[in-house]
Amino acid sequence: MENRQLHHRLLAAIHALASFIAERCPEYLDWCAQLRTVKSKRSAPIPVCYLEKPEIDALLDAPNPATRLGNRDRALLLFMYNSGARADEAAKLCIDDLNLHSGADSTLSSVCLHGKGGKSRICPLWASTTAILKNLVAGRIGEEPVFLSRRSEPLTRFGIHEIVTRYAKAAMSRAPDMRKKRIGPHTIRHTTATHLLRAGVDINTIRAWLGHVSINTTNIYAETDLQMKAKALGLCAVDSKRSAKHWRDNPDLMSFLAHI
Repeated sequence: MENRQLHHRLLAAIHALASFIAERCPEYLDWCAQLRTVKSKRSAPIPVCYLEKPEIDALLDAPNPATRLGNRDRALLLFMYNSGARADEAAKLCIDDLNLHSGADSTLSSVCLHGKGGKSRICPLWASTTAILKNLVAGRIGEEPVFLSRRSEPLTRFGIHEIVTRYAKAAMSRAPDMRKKRIGPHTIRHTTATHLLRAGVDINTIRAWLGHVSINTTNIYAETDLQMKAKALGLCAVDSKRSAKHWRDNPDLMSFLAHI
């Protein structure tokens, strides 16, 4: 990843230098034009890391909800999986951003997330997420951050990263395959997108859910999910038990050919 970024930066610098020289030294115009035609090296996209359902379940069950911090951490992890929020978005979340309903109306609960570029989006909340968030913010005023540290200070995105990685390590005893993955807050976001895709949610809805500007960013989930690829392959699989007929055994085709 770092080598690819270095390659792009070096090529951009060379292109900029070629433009600079061309503007001031016309005799090198042809040479500069050739330099400008050098394209960026294409490399295969890095597959996104996401958790399978048993793995995300193990992560969500890792905190101890009987303690104050364990209850906060479970609320944080469940919220991030539900909404697909970035770590920074979860850190900046205020109580006023939550629209929490009770009882039968809990399915109407939602959250307003403030993403990149000052853009906001609304995401629905599960009844389980609503219940744990209502308990977490009970008796607190609307302008306060939802997720607070042990010193009642706002959690930072770095603090959220530490929480996720700590519980990921704890969850590995239940889901050993997690040891092969590098897990952080963005892994939960990738997991949300992948599970939405598997549930049949269309790609444009997922784009809006995650707050992507371009649909191309969201398409990476469709390209990397092996389960979705296997399902698509199954739809066009050939029945191995069916014997292939020779074209000479088709009477209609033979009749057509006889009149040519």
